[in-house]
Amino acid sequence: MASFEDALLDNRVPGRLGDVRLRYDGGRLVGESLPPPWERRLLPGLCVGVALGCTVGAALMVGLERGAVPAASVGLAVLAGALIALALWLESRLGRRRFVLHFRSESLRVERLAWTPGATRAELVPFDAVKAVHVVERPGPRYALVVEYALEEDGPSRRAVLVENVRPAEGETLHRVWRMLSNAFGLRGAGLAGG
Repeated sequence: MASFEDALLDNRVPGRLGDVRLRYDGGRLVGESLPPPWERRLLPGLCVGVALGCTVGAALMVGLERGAVPAASVGLAVLAGALIALALWLESRLGRRRFVLHFRSESLRVERLAWTPGATRAELVPFDAVKAVHVVERPGPRYALVVEYALEEDGPSRRAVLVENVRPAEGETLHRVWRMLSNAFGLRGAGLAGG
């Protein structure tokens, strides 16, 4: 009897689906979201740079008028704080996703990658805990591939987005990957992968 790994080798994994690059790497299927466009990565740094300029300007205004704090100086300091908050918010939205299907250990690792060190969140989901793989329609029209799982038998159901921004033109590839994942998790109703 052929293993799922053998079936996966016979049915090539598409190189890209939506915002995710897919690859098969020795017993593992790896999907990593593409990095955001350069202008989105540049915005947090730009906000911090302008905030630094506002802070220097506020400090110079306070230094010029001894004993009194000018309203413009306070305004620049508040603006600097708001720009730092905006930069942090923008930075938090730059996080990338990665998922890894380990066929030998029958587990799915779902990661939310962050640009700041130590902020990456990972969760290990056994194949048996996966309840469904959904194709979800998004505005645009775009589609997403979402895994629903429960780590405990009676625990709450959770969802993890594996693939986002799938164009309608990628519908056949989306269906193939959906069937492949459903078969990997042992879910009924997906048919045979590649067949």
